[in-house]
Amino acid sequence: MRRICRVGAAAAGVLAVAVLGTGCGGSDGDGASGAPVVVSETPDAEVTDLGDWFPTDDPLATDDTTEDYETVDPAVSGPEAEIDQMATEKNWETFSGSSAGSWVTQVCSDLESSPEEHGQSPAQWLDDGIRMEEDGKDILLFGIPKACPKWTSAVKAAASGKYERWFGDGTFVVTSKKLDGEQTIPPGTYRAEGRMENCYWERTSESGDIIDNNFATSARKITVTISSSDGQFTSEGCATWKPVK
Repeated sequence: MRRICRVGAAAAGVLAVAVLGTGCGGSDGDGASGAPVVVSETPDAEVTDLGDWFPTDDPLATDDTTEDYETVDPAVSGPEAEIDQMATEKNWETFSGSSAGSWVTQVCSDLESSPEEHGQSPAQWLDDGIRMEEDGKDILLFGIPKACPKWTSAVKAAASGKYERWFGDGTFVVTSKKLDGEQTIPPGTYRAEGRMENCYWERTSESGDIIDNNFATSARKITVTISSSDGQFTSEGCATWKPVK
């Protein structure tokens, strides 16, 4: 009768079988040479669960690993990142509490409309208030050329204090000097252009007497010359007054 040999495996990776030659263990009676030799290594304890070899008490193998690690967003590139990096290196701080980069971006956006709405030139608007004070000056001088280069000349003029001044509604003391708590306008010739309805302007003496005035119900262009001897200049409902060059 032919014998059939079987080799059982207790667990993957545990039983090593080396078969030398062919066949299944010699002849039917006398154990002829060339019989296969089976060498086995049996573990001390039978492996019944792969968990014995791959323990699950490692925190990296649990479903809760995401709670132990914070997701970090990629660094933001572009002008804001450059401005923030420089502000960090120079220890610059904004008065607004926001990052230097986001503040410069906001100033760039405001420059598109705010100066005209306030009756000011771009450099004048930048120099107004506290934008150019303390670290704000350095931040804008570095940041505006990167974030909105079209306003580079305006920020440089604001930093130097030499720029063209425009004037909107209000009453202005006629003087070339800056007066604390007072709106001032230097003597000279000014022109307002645009669609103007119900525009009133007047020049008065220091005592308040009217020197010259006009009320325009419809106008496109108005030119007024303010003398150095005038006391005040008042404008209501007119376009922005700009110096005539």
